[in-house]
Amino acid sequence: MIFFLTLLVLLWVYMTVWFVISLWKKRNDVADVAWGLGFVLMAWASMVLAPDNPSVRALLVTGLVSVWGMRLAWHIGKRHIGKPEDFRYATWRQTWGKWFVLRSYGQIYLLQGFLLFLVVSPVLVINHMPGNPWSLLDGVGLFVWCLGFFFEAVGDAQLASFIRSPENKGKLMQGGLWSLTRHPNYFGEVTQWWGIWIMALSVPFGAFAIVGPVVITLLILKVSGVPLLEKKMAEHPDFARYRARTNMFFPGLPKKIV
Repeated sequence: MIFFLTLLVLLWVYMTVWFVISLWKKRNDVADVAWGLGFVLMAWASMVLAPDNPSVRALLVTGLVSVWGMRLAWHIGKRHIGKPEDFRYATWRQTWGKWFVLRSYGQIYLLQGFLLFLVVSPVLVINHMPGNPWSLLDGVGLFVWCLGFFFEAVGDAQLASFIRSPENKGKLMQGGLWSLTRHPNYFGEVTQWWGIWIMALSVPFGAFAIVGPVVITLLILKVSGVPLLEKKMAEHPDFARYRARTNMFFPGLPKKIV
């Protein structure tokens, strides 16, 4: 219990620091950078604070989360350079009015920290428990994670390349992985956390850490990921045909439109 409470306090301090940074920078979208790096912090802190020496599984999972979290933070941070605050946070800034500072701290940073703690739970369990020797489950989980990382990293790279090209101004991204699913990056992020949970099944109480992939799946499919982007894309004149031809989330071959 002390192990998890210590990590929770550390995460609270971490998110509070990012809240102060947001006030200084006058933009709340720094929270998106904090999201990825927060997982890296929790992975390493849980491994260092664990009572036993880290297992091969713990070292591997901590490494995987570090690669994912740092890539995501770098990708988002680079995307924000020279641009105004993300439209989601800018909207809240206007809507919350005089309560902006208080609601930002509670509804963005503290809430995000709490959700991050739930999502990262498979990693905390793996790093805290010795578990069984390397098994087939670990291999399956690693494969699933690699599949997810491919979709997220390649999907992000393809979209960034598409946006950078002047000839694509005003167009809707529909090529590459985006021809298989309208949200390859979100599909990839969710898939990675299911992969890590599969690896957690090899340690005591790992099955209960299913809360992690369930929370990130619900967040992306029902709250802050897919719904917001679908609403934004719906304004594009090509979206109706794109939606009819391409799966929303799970990858699949494009459908023929009569």
